[in-house]
Formats: sequence, structure tokens, C-alpha cells
Amino acid sequence: MPDELLLRLRDFQDDYFPQHQQRFQDLVAQGQRPKTLFIGCSDSRLVPYLLTGAAPGELFLVRNVGAFVPPYDQSHGLHGTMAAIEFAVLSLKVEHIIVCGHSHCGAIRTAYEGAPDEAIALKAWLKLVDEALLPVSLGPEVLHRTEQRAVVLQLERLMDYPMVRRAVEAGHLSLHGWHYVIESGQVHVFDAALGAFVPAAEASHSGTGPYLAYVEPDGQSSE
Repeated sequence: MPDELLLRLRDFQDDYFPQHQQRFQDLVAQGQRPKTLFIGCSDSRLVPYLLTGAAPGELFLVRNVGAFVPPYDQSHGLHGTMAAIEFAVLSLKVEHIIVCGHSHCGAIRTAYEGAPDEAIALKAWLKLVDEALLPVSLGPEVLHRTEQRAVVLQLERLMDYPMVRRAVEAGHLSLHGWHYVIESGQVHVFDAALGAFVPAAEASHSGTGPYLAYVEPDGQSSE
């Protein structure tokens, strides 16, 4: 049985890399200067480089279960995601932060249904989305709404990071909330002025901050 991972490594080294060798060498010689921090769910169906059309060196990536941002007050402990945000803003001085959730999110579903007893880290991690959960039975519409509520919750948390707020208020950094619908290929972007998600095909921008409290279509606040 062929080793698929080994074959893909060889394809990269033999085919892709020679075509882009100069780009990689420049990234080593000049250092990385990504303009965008992309905080995305670890779901294998979410592929940041496909969504954004970015080339090597253009995205600083953080992937975790659910695309969650830990509170800056450390009430949920210290996390690698928190360190990545600090590094991206303070050291790399990124100009954009994207928080990207998606449809059929297993993290959101598990937050409602419960994680296996052995998954002690996962159980603790999923508490980060408690504020976005709705007090109703889980169904497709509830899952969809919660996925979007979770994105907005992370944007609000980002604004509690002093370095993020400072950069946003100075006009040096923009925050973007995205919800990727896997089955349609459509990305909905959060419009802070409207307090709603808008399909990218109809939006006038890719999302801007800072963010007010998200108001549900039925008038309920996410807070």
C-alpha cells in the first residue's frame, strides 16, 4: 500500500517548490511580513489559502477547535492562540485579523451535546463558546445561528486585548468576522454597522471593527 503522505511530500519538493523557490528564499532572507492573522477552525473542510487566495508568506495562521479566542483576562488560562494574537499584533504588526467559523461546525455541536468524558481538555476549551449558545433544542437553524454568534463573540473578545484595541482605534488594524458555508462555497461577512452577516457577493466590504453587540434577527442580543 503506497504511503500517501510520502508521495505528497515528494510532489511538493519535485513540482511545487521549484516553481516557487525564489519566493521561499525571499521569505527566508527578508523574513515574513504577513498582513493578515487568520484565526480559523481546525476543521479539514476549511482551507484558508483557498478562501483568501493567499500565497506563502501572506497569512499568519492560527487553527483551533471552533476558531475560539481566549479572554485576555486569563480567566480560562493561557493558550497558544492568545500568544499568537499578541505576536501577530505586537511583532508582525498585521493589518487584519480574520475570525472564520463555518457551517456544520463540530465544535459548536459538541458544545451543545457534550464531549466524551475522556476529552478533559476539549470540555474545558468548549466553555469558551458558552456565551454564544442558545437556550433551545439543537437543530440546523440553531446550529447556524450559534456558529455566527460564536464568530462575533470572538471579535468582541479580541477588542479586550489592549494591543488589538489600541491598533484598531489608531486605524492600523481591522477585524473581520466570516462564516463559511461549506456546501455552497459562500462566505458571509459580519457587517458591524448592520449588526448582521451579509453574503460576500452582496457585501460592500470584508468586515470592519470595532464591534457593537450582535443583535439577532428577532431582536435578541448575543450578550
